[in-house]
Amino acid sequence: MKIAASILAADLGRLVEEIRAAEQGGVDRVHVDVMDGRFVPNLTFGPVLVEAVRRATRLPVDVHLMVVEPERLLEDFARAGADRISVHVEATPHLHRTLRTIRALGASPSAALNPATPPEMVEWVLRELDSVLVMTVNPGFSGQEFIPDVLPKVRWLRERILSRGLSVEIEVDGGINEATAPLTVRAGATVVAASAVFRSPDGATRAVSRLREALRLGAQAAAEPLPAPGA
Repeated sequence: MKIAASILAADLGRLVEEIRAAEQGGVDRVHVDVMDGRFVPNLTFGPVLVEAVRRATRLPVDVHLMVVEPERLLEDFARAGADRISVHVEATPHLHRTLRTIRALGASPSAALNPATPPEMVEWVLRELDSVLVMTVNPGFSGQEFIPDVLPKVRWLRERILSRGLSVEIEVDGGINEATAPLTVRAGATVVAASAVFRSPDGATRAVSRLREALRLGAQAAAEPLPAPGA
């Protein structure tokens, strides 16, 4: 399991310090949520901030575009230093072409699904993907409550990916903490995007450590055989 620290919860006045603390704490990626005020109500970051994040860390930078017509912005974010770009299937009419464009720009293509969007929406582009980003909250705001009804979608995706012999990651984003992270790994997630890394009052290192332990326990539970009927 990999942990992506979501800067939506970071202190932007201390962004470089926050990112470096998360890196030293052991996160695997930095997650940047880009919102346009149209696809989602909120308005957040642009390519300039991604450039700042890129300068602050050697970790992969995971850019999540919650925007209408993301294809218009792909080149700008790739040039800014995005290693992975996630686009919402609900926001682009030509998903296959958009994913191919992301890869041609040198970034890793990912497709994002809102909680109410069926996983079948990415079934026919799985071979174009390096990752599927499953929203476990409704996109647009940090600090929302985890939606457990999304977990069967994660299981469905994991089954399809394994049955086709693909190496596509499943990332979950929203409401991820020590209680919910084990549920996602048991369902088949391989990456968690967590704002909890920056929200912890005792620092990023301890927050990451607790989250890693929760993920380990979830993976252990997933590996254990189910009890026999009547046991």
